Amino acid sequence: MQTQQNTGLVWFKNDLRVHDNVVLNSAIENNKAVIAVFCFNPELFNTGTFGFKKTEKFRAQFLLESVSNLKKNLKSLNIELLVFHNKPEQVIPKLVSEYNIKNIYLQKEWTSEEKHSIKKVKALIPNKVIWRELFNQFLFHPEDINLNLENIPQVFTNFRKKVEKESRVRPSTSYIHAKENQQINNETKIPKLTDLGFKNFEKHCNSAFPFKGGETAALKRLNHYFFETKKLGFYKKTRNGLIGTDFSSKFSPWLANGSLSPRTIYWEVKKFETEHFKNDSTYWLIFELIWRDYFKYVSLKHNSSIFKISGIINKNYHWNTNKTNINHWINGTTASPFVNANMIELKKTGWMSNRGRQNVASYFSKELMLDWRIGAAYFESMLLDYDVHSNYGNWMYVSGVGNDPRDRKFNVQLQAERYDANGKFQNLWLQETLF
Repeated sequence: MQTQQNTGLVWFKNDLRVHDNVVLNSAIENNKAVIAVFCFNPELFNTGTFGFKKTEKFRAQFLLESVSNLKKNLKSLNIELLVFHNKPEQVIPKLVSEYNIKNIYLQKEWTSEEKHSIKKVKALIPNKVIWRELFNQFLFHPEDINLNLENIPQVFTNFRKKVEKESRVRPSTSYIHAKENQQINNETKIPKLTDLGFKNFEKHCNSAFPFKGGETAALKRLNHYFFETKKLGFYKKTRNGLIGTDFSSKFSPWLANGSLSPRTIYWEVKKFETEHFKNDSTYWLIFELIWRDYFKYVSLKHNSSIFKISGIINKNYHWNTNKTNINHWINGTTASPFVNANMIELKKTGWMSNRGRQNVASYFSKELMLDWRIGAAYFESMLLDYDVHSNYGNWMYVSGVGNDPRDRKFNVQLQAERYDANGKFQNLWLQETLF
């Protein structure tokens, strides 16, 4: 059925929410009717350069749950979400023609694979169609930081101090209903996990992230961690924990696929501080959101250099690609029990603590001297909360080719003694069999 002349199309990718979504709101405000599309691009489940699937089963399942929730939430706003298990360039041009689309709205991307995907679609769309690409994943909007990209500081602390002093976080936006209910026959189906090439699985009973994907679950978690338990008030003291759900916020998987926005978190922290109390912990959660922003700005500044073996500082080490050592690291059979426990947790659950990630990455790159990009690619495959900017930014940082001016190496034995003194975490996961 042909829709009204003034119909906007929202192409969802990693912004799977209706709250605080400037892309969605812009489409609704400027069009009589809105339809939305999400593509499970088969390329995102293929094997990459280093032999790992780009998306493994944990994040695939989380994504399925997130898209299902998005479809439900959009429906309540009079918007249909059309879902396809196909490449965007094979889907979106047909929708533009069928529904007489004049405007396409999407989150602005800048990393190579994301840009290439958009470019392939644009090549098949009539020139009269207007593309409206909006920044939608920052805490501090690029227009508000008073910095040109080439002047993004090489050191995080300098960036943090500048944005804290000179910038502001924009108000988060509320969702709004589409002006007209889009009467289309939506027969598209959300694929099953098996359609994406995976077997069904049960979440591990000891997973530190037992939560579902989607905006509804994200907002529920936020309310629980902030207001029901007030765990936010202890965040700085507990954030290096290794076992359980509440030692850290666990917001990162929802942030990564855009089910939750950093601005929503920021303003809820401010609400908590107003209603309850303000301390180092409430600040520290915002501090971590600024780190997330920083890595996005680093990738904006340096483009594809974040994927190069010499990183963004063109520093060369004698990296190797010893397959035996790589497999020992992946399977948790290295000489370090602490590294092994963390790697087994990742393989079993798709989750690893921040403390664990720093140690296993440092061990991979500084102890084994393995090509850090291989470790980054494995994380990309396995992590529930994979985010291209944070993943490659952190791996460069730890591997000595990024934004760490001190080029540190973690002593994993001392780290284990400090953060797992009684061996509880190591015992929990080392008793697991991997196969």
